[in-house]
Amino acid sequence: MVRPAPSAAVALLVAVITLGAGCTDVTPSPAEAAVVPGTQGSDLLEQRSKGSPTAPVRVVEMSDFQCPWCRRFSTETAALLDQEYVATGKVRWIFINFPISQLHPNAVAAAEMAMCSATQGKFWPMHDLLFKYQDKWAPLREPGQFLLTLADSLHIARDSIVPCLQEGRTRALVQRDANTASRLGAQSTPSFLIEGALLSGAYPVDLFRHVLDSIYRAKTAPR
Repeated sequence: MVRPAPSAAVALLVAVITLGAGCTDVTPSPAEAAVVPGTQGSDLLEQRSKGSPTAPVRVVEMSDFQCPWCRRFSTETAALLDQEYVATGKVRWIFINFPISQLHPNAVAAAEMAMCSATQGKFWPMHDLLFKYQDKWAPLREPGQFLLTLADSLHIARDSIVPCLQEGRTRALVQRDANTASRLGAQSTPSFLIEGALLSGAYPVDLFRHVLDSIYRAKTAPR
């Protein structure tokens, strides 16, 4: 269960939540109880989580690999947050798929590639390549062959990745992720659930620093 964020941080998130740029779901679902997916079994959540499991702050990123704003966050902001918060044990970062196929017809295929790569322990490397080469595969009518070249570059054996993709072994997982993102209140990508408060948009790193620092101080202050 995700604990509510401290009131000051919640106020900040509420103040900025309507200002962010992102890719919007044309059929948004209402927010329900904030429940993070399980950490074991077919969710492969451990493969797409990083940072200490005991980190005081938990962030759930809900993202679409074909969304240009998600790419912007990944290429401009995520590496700095990894260095400053994830690697230092302050933040546990969890990725769940929220492909908005109404806007991005190749988003589901990319998400399935990422999840099939996760079964081979290569989620984060594939995550990075999907965003790095988004402008190459996103416009393709059939992106499958190009996506396979990304798997080749990561030395993922084709006899492992191809059956996973062809048989749709992770398709239900991607759909469960999307359903979870909707339950958590996400209506656009990228969206971030930060200790119970929702932030939507590819904001610059300074805003994330302000929010994460505020929550971290509140949660680690002597009681």
